[in-house]
Amino acid sequence: MGSNWLGRMERKLGRFSIPNLMLYIAATILVVYLADFMLGMGISGYLTLDRGAVFSGQVWRLITFVFVPPTFSVVSLLFTLYFYYLIGTGLEAQWGSFRFNVYYFCGMLGAIIAAMITGYGSATYLNLSLFLAFAALFPDFQVMLFFLFPIKIKYLAYLDWALFALSFLFALISRDWGTVGAIAASLLNYFLFFGGSIGRYFRNRKKYGAVRRNFRREMRRNGQDGYYR
Repeated sequence: MGSNWLGRMERKLGRFSIPNLMLYIAATILVVYLADFMLGMGISGYLTLDRGAVFSGQVWRLITFVFVPPTFSVVSLLFTLYFYYLIGTGLEAQWGSFRFNVYYFCGMLGAIIAAMITGYGSATYLNLSLFLAFAALFPDFQVMLFFLFPIKIKYLAYLDWALFALSFLFALISRDWGTVGAIAASLLNYFLFFGGSIGRYFRNRKKYGAVRRNFRREMRRNGQDGYYR
């Protein structure tokens, strides 16, 4: 996260960042929902990320797809928007407005790339990438599963990673290159921000394993292996 390129960008462009970005997005989603399902205006149909519509000149869809309500249930929507807001403000508090903006807009770019591959895109994977980032930074944060059971967010993240991996594997086996590209593009922002940390983690694990094996080898050589487990 503390990479030099982000620091340089922030010094040059930080004044253009949007504070409380997730609050504005969640509030706009709620307005669209009210217009769609309370007033029957059907605005969402003009906001979705559709490749054909974009190529026909409706370029606003490259931005407005993030404002499409993710569910038709008002209870589920309110819970989802609260969760988005909680995660977004947590990341912004940790990173600052500029870096959170960069993360979110890179996620939007990934969704757009996916839409150009598959023909249609949504903010589903983008919002999932926010969840994965939050879980990486605050692994012991507890949420109430089904409003009843406290669970650390890192375990939900493990489940999401497993689902991602299975979806990616099945897409590879079936040669569904559109889905492969969509999944890869959707995680663009996550690996852009956390790729270095992941690499360091595995390098350190490998280094620790090598040190541990060398230590055990020396202990066996000295006839003291019984004292080490």
